Amino acid sequence: MNDREDHNMSSRKRTPDQESTEATMAVAEPPATETGANKPTFAERVGQKKWVPTLDPFGIAGDYAAGVRLFESKRDRQMAIKFEDKPSQPVIDKLKDAGYHWNPADKIWAHPVREDAAQTTRIDAERLYQEVRQMIRQEKGIATGQEVPF
Repeated sequence: MNDREDHNMSSRKRTPDQESTEATMAVAEPPATETGANKPTFAERVGQKKWVPTLDPFGIAGDYAAGVRLFESKRDRQMAIKFEDKPSQPVIDKLKDAGYHWNPADKIWAHPVREDAAQTTRIDAERLYQEVRQMIRQEKGIATGQEVPF
């Protein structure tokens, strides 16, 4: 055994009058008198945050100056483009040509995401978003600017 190993071994030893490090790391259980409603969860007892599900629909990109945002809804299995104001007819035509349909209940332009083509649909949606975003910026006379991701 060399000096380094000897040092490491001796640093782990304790004398009988020393307390074990295990005792200082123990976590006390809550009193048995707590009701189930007030009892902290396991995550709270160990100091972790509770699990929070991801937002649905999930915002992918947004251009607030142009008033257009791109979302994906895993629950509804669709890509969605939302506009603050009604888009011009050329923008609407571009959306229709790309296979998007108007959803009046949610006030979005939506395209289904099929399992066999999910990645391609997401890429196409991001390209379409960039195209309509640029079209709207030109229509409104807004200088081309940096996109603001969510």
